[in-house]
Amino acid sequence: MSLPTPTPDSRIVVTGASSGIGEALAESFARRGYSLILVARREDRLRALAERLAGRYVVQVDVEPCDLADATQRAELIRRLSNVEVSGLCLNAGFATYGSIVELDADREREQVELNVVAVHDILVGLLPALVARGSGVVLVTGSTAGNQPSPNNATYAASKAFANALSESLHGELAGTGVTCTLLAPGPVRTEFAEVSNLGAIEQRLPGFAWVTAEAAAEAAVRGAAAGRRRVVPGATAKLQDFGGKYAPRTILNPILRKAYGDLR
Repeated sequence: MSLPTPTPDSRIVVTGASSGIGEALAESFARRGYSLILVARREDRLRALAERLAGRYVVQVDVEPCDLADATQRAELIRRLSNVEVSGLCLNAGFATYGSIVELDADREREQVELNVVAVHDILVGLLPALVARGSGVVLVTGSTAGNQPSPNNATYAASKAFANALSESLHGELAGTGVTCTLLAPGPVRTEFAEVSNLGAIEQRLPGFAWVTAEAAAEAAVRGAAAGRRRVVPGATAKLQDFGGKYAPRTILNPILRKAYGDLR
């Protein structure tokens, strides 16, 4: 087991904890007796979640409101967390944009890279050395099956998740023997606020019900995988099919199919 035994002083850090997979990850760890630090922009949601989890599972839940896309706020958060006994990092915060990159808002695209890529890397290089020095801990990175394939009209998100996927799986090998493990969560369609935030309302209507997994199912699979030290967790049959196709289907076939698919989902 790579997941350390919970202690009163140690914390699991969960970013993007105010909704969706992040909220479900927080609950899955709290159910196992782990105290938490919840990170997201929306302080009201974090505090409501912290109160609920602390009351239900009798764990300590701390709140760190932070816009992780803001370099100054992010650096201050990392400084504060460096003084805490962190036993796990769940790097889950992120968002997507859909449409032609030449038509999308350039500042929003840069913000996406800052959150999905730079923030993940900053937190890892800032806090991972302490886990390795202690010789125990888990890192769980939320990537995506989208990171395995070219995604016209979803280019920045796919590229950012390719980074997350590659970083996580590389660290899984690099950390072997240190007592610290890194697990990639690579979901496909998950029912969360993600589509709404990404301005992709049509996806809810176009994809059949069987294609989806719940945030709770994805999070539980991720935590079990992290506890077992697995390299990669892909929850749900649709995600597994996407994962396989994205890795092995020729790009000459994938590109036109996905260009139409993502174009039609606007």
